[in-house]
Amino acid sequence: MEATLLSFPSYRPSPPFQTLTISGPTNPLLSFTPDPTRITQRRLPSIRSAISRNRKEETVETVKKNLENCYLVAGIKYKGFTVKQFQDLRRSLPENTKLIVAKNTLVYKAIEGTPWEALKPCMTGMNAWLFVHSEEIPAAIKPYRDFQKEKKLDENDFSGAVFEGQFYGPGDFKKLETMPTRAETYAKLLGSLQSPALNLVGTLQAPARDLVMLLKAYVNKLEQEGGGGQ
Repeated sequence: MEATLLSFPSYRPSPPFQTLTISGPTNPLLSFTPDPTRITQRRLPSIRSAISRNRKEETVETVKKNLENCYLVAGIKYKGFTVKQFQDLRRSLPENTKLIVAKNTLVYKAIEGTPWEALKPCMTGMNAWLFVHSEEIPAAIKPYRDFQKEKKLDENDFSGAVFEGQFYGPGDFKKLETMPTRAETYAKLLGSLQSPALNLVGTLQAPARDLVMLLKAYVNKLEQEGGGGQ
């Protein structure tokens, strides 16, 4: 009996995964090798968008917080300011006044639907925002005026302000800068009240004396009548 010898092709392991290459100009669309760099780049925009969104929300909340107990908000054109100039300006402001740099769109989002929405005409160009938490308006504005003159920043004027719900344009700031202080207002009010008050007291004093004399005479008469009856 003959044995039949069967032959099998030798087994060879498949080569590792290789990139398909095609002769001719390189075309990234025809490459099947995953590019980790490209994957990372595709993910970055979503991360950046999330960070940007968070920062925008924080800015809006910061503006809203500074609007609390605020008497005046003013915009300042800050294009061209250096970092040092900002630092110097902030140091010169009173403690109850704060300077914030924020985009117009974010500031408007914070003031929309509030009395501060009157600031809308300021929403052009690049603005820094001055929040005054004091009734002493001239004292809060003066540091910037002095800074503006010292640094010769004629182009960096106020873009506008809102005080007591009213909008003041750049040409109306003299009214804000020359407002009397609270002490001056009280002194003026007291002075206006003193003169009429003195006149009123003088007017009341004469009838009062006559009334007292009349009552005294009436009491004396009653006493005499009562004594005569005994």
